[in-house]
Amino acid sequence: MTFLLSALAFVLLLSVLILIHEWGHFAAARRAGVVVEEFGFGLPPKVKVLFRKRGTEFTFNWIPFGGFVRLRGENALTEKERVSKGSFGAATIWQRVMILSAGVFMNFILALVLLMFGFSVGKWVPTYSSLEEMQAAAEKGVIHVELGVIIEDVVSGGTAAKTGVPEKSVLLRVDGIPIIDPADVMHIQAGKKRVTYDLLIGEDFSEEVSMTVPLEDGKSGILVALFPRTLSSPDRTLWTAFTLALREVWVMTKQTVLGISHLFHSLAVSGRVPEGITGLVGIAQLTYASVQQGFMVYLRLVALLSLSLAVLNILPFPALDGGRLLFVFAELIRRRPVNRRFELTVNAIGFFFLLSVIFIITFYDIVRLF
Repeated sequence: MTFLLSALAFVLLLSVLILIHEWGHFAAARRAGVVVEEFGFGLPPKVKVLFRKRGTEFTFNWIPFGGFVRLRGENALTEKERVSKGSFGAATIWQRVMILSAGVFMNFILALVLLMFGFSVGKWVPTYSSLEEMQAAAEKGVIHVELGVIIEDVVSGGTAAKTGVPEKSVLLRVDGIPIIDPADVMHIQAGKKRVTYDLLIGEDFSEEVSMTVPLEDGKSGILVALFPRTLSSPDRTLWTAFTLALREVWVMTKQTVLGISHLFHSLAVSGRVPEGITGLVGIAQLTYASVQQGFMVYLRLVALLSLSLAVLNILPFPALDGGRLLFVFAELIRRRPVNRRFELTVNAIGFFFLLSVIFIITFYDIVRLF
């Protein structure tokens, strides 16, 4: 049952993100007087025409992911076709900019609305890049945080490793003295032959155990650090939720851009997809995990992917909306259109390059499954 629910959630996630993107193009084209010849639900091949309205065929297609819009004259080769009445090329430059940007805009808006909802109703904790940043937010009352000390690493061959002290466990007390700061451990252990560690272990730190650990020169061979043991959020006004949503959009956008640059650098240098970069298979796994954790976790995933889709599409790369915008701006600067065959060829090459990258990412997703 959980698998079927996750599969449905995965299809719904992709469809909503892509359809709202395409609806942005559709609405902007209609507003600019450009004829939308087809609005497809799903991807070709076509199953049937659902209905026709204002010159647009609304179609249902076999591949049940997302959708597409087809604008009149979008891929026209001749100048006559390109500037015919109601065609994309006949629209003004700024109308074409609006049409090409509208899909990205809709994905940004969807992410912003979901984040506002999450920060207000769901009391989400914002994303922080460092513990210091998190502590500063706690001092301002943006979040509530309880810090603890975690054993990040257990040195092989040390007395802690020989005793079986587990990594990623919370160090509560040393010889009955509560540990608030990592430096406390060194001070308490100084000059002693052995100490007792009170630890919280398990995935959710729900089990408390005590272990007697011998020391060598006052050390047991553990690396400790501060970490947020509990995180929560206070009640928030809509305005506070809005400001946090804007901040989250900025943080997530920077992370997405850095992730994309890291991906291409890694592919160019080693031909490998770095950890943390995932494709459709990985998104399906994330969807499955989020469904198990609850609806609000799933919504946060939708917000993240909507923003990632927006950032990816606005990049100035051929075949993407950002790449097509470059040709429009080139026309603005040159005061005449770029050669159509050249534009279509560049976009086709860009499209096949993106398909290749998607194939490589998917391959690594599958390898990581096993």
